[in-house]
Amino acid sequence: MIILINGASHAGKTALAQRILEKYKYPYVSIDHIKMGLIRSGNTTLTPMDDAELKEYLWPIVREMVKTAIENNQNLTVEGCYIPADWAKDFGEEYLKHIKYICLVLSEKYIRNHFDDVKKYACVIENRLDDSWCTQESVLEDNAAIAREHDEMGVEYLLIDDRYEIDIEL
Repeated sequence: MIILINGASHAGKTALAQRILEKYKYPYVSIDHIKMGLIRSGNTTLTPMDDAELKEYLWPIVREMVKTAIENNQNLTVEGCYIPADWAKDFGEEYLKHIKYICLVLSEKYIRNHFDDVKKYACVIENRLDDSWCTQESVLEDNAAIAREHDEMGVEYLLIDDRYEIDIEL
């Protein structure tokens, strides 16, 4: 089984991947780690701020990693904000039956009521060296954009509206 976890920055993708690792023993890959490896090694001129270009650059790599894991009958969780909402178009039925897609979206109400927690738990799994760019307004904009994109494409997402309680059953 492959689990793809998408969502805006600070939505809890890495924390969910860690929970899946602990509960089901599925290893996970952070697309951010792939991104930084490619940037730091000089294999791309893109920077961490080039989000749109990074999605186009990274998704083909991640897509083929997913196919390889499925072909080898391996379990894997892949998390990151560089998974396009229309990801499923890149896989045939023989692959799709092995993939579970989860997109985390924080509602406006949740962000306004719990922004201090969003910031507090930002480094619960990974250390963010500079999180100063993360404001309530940026989190509101990012989550609204992810929800809008998924709504326009008719792709479901998990809306976190009141309490942050996610329990994934495989």
